[in-house]
This record gives sequence, C-alpha cells and structure tokens, in this order.
Amino acid sequence: MKLTEEIKRMLNALAYANAGDYLSLQEKARALAGSPAPAVQAEPPAPAAPRPQVGLYLGSELSAELMQYVAQTCARLRHGLTVLTFLSEGEAEALLAPYRPMLDAAGIELRLAVLTGEPPAALAQALRRRSEVAFLVCNESGYFGHGLLSGTRRQAGMPVPVVLVAAGEEAASQPAEAPRTQPARAA
Repeated sequence: MKLTEEIKRMLNALAYANAGDYLSLQEKARALAGSPAPAVQAEPPAPAAPRPQVGLYLGSELSAELMQYVAQTCARLRHGLTVLTFLSEGEAEALLAPYRPMLDAAGIELRLAVLTGEPPAALAQALRRRSEVAFLVCNESGYFGHGLLSGTRRQAGMPVPVVLVAAGEEAASQPAEAPRTQPARAA
C-alpha cells in the first residue's frame, strides 16, 4: 500500500472518529455496519456548525502536487479549505488563481486568512481560533515544513495534526536519511 493511500485512510478514520463523538452506541454500531441511522426528531435542529476545513499553510510557492492532494482530500472528506499565509492577500490570490477552477469544480469553498506576527506562533494561534480546521497541510520543502523535518520547529506547539506533502520529483530525488535518534551499534 502506498504511503499516500495509508495517509488518506488515516485521515478518513480521524474524520469518522470526530463524527462518532456525538453518536450513541447504537448509532455508532449502525454507522459501522453501513446501516442508515433512524430519523429521530426529538428536538428542533441545532444551528448548523461551521463546515469542517482542511488548513493549508501557503508559503512563497504552491506546487501542483500539493494542491492536487489538498483538493482530493477536501473533496473526499467533504471539507472546505482555509488557506493560512503570511503573504499579502494579492500575493496569495496570485498563487491560488491557477487552482481556483479546480476547487470551484469540486465544490470546495476557499477561505483566505492573512496572518501577521512571528510565523510559528501566529500560525498556532490562528489555528486555535479556527476550531473548524481539522488538520494543517504544508509543503515539506517550504519554510514551515522544513523546520518541522529538521527539528527547528516543534509540531507539539500546533493545536492540529500537520501533514507534510512532498513534490513527486523532489521526494524521489532526495536520499533517505537514517533516523538521528537511533545510536549506531557496534558489531
């Protein structure tokens, strides 16, 4: 199984786990068995909760692979897209413009949030204020993604899971590194 497929499976599981928090044991059993839940109308419907969102950290570049992953994930999970960036609105819109038709065709609502302040701290604070963001996607080779991989940024400070996406050719051309936390053993 490809890593991409495994990640998609895990993200789907997270989405179903969150949905299950509000179901009774019988409703959960029916959902897992594939049966529709019975229509019970004991209370008037509650106001609609904001549509869940996939967060996208937008740096100075936006690869087609990253946007393809984001669009597929949003469509599969039926989530909207919240783009978080420290770029100006004009710069962000220019990077997103080539992908707008794809997002519109898939019915993916796009929200743009321009952030200010110290990047890691301001990003974490923005995510804490946006409880509808289920997880954050970013470019593995970008500023934030590279910092997470190199250890100069800590994912523990992020209030949501972070998914790093590598561009196809770039990921294939980089040699794999041995884990740095494992001590070398003498034979």
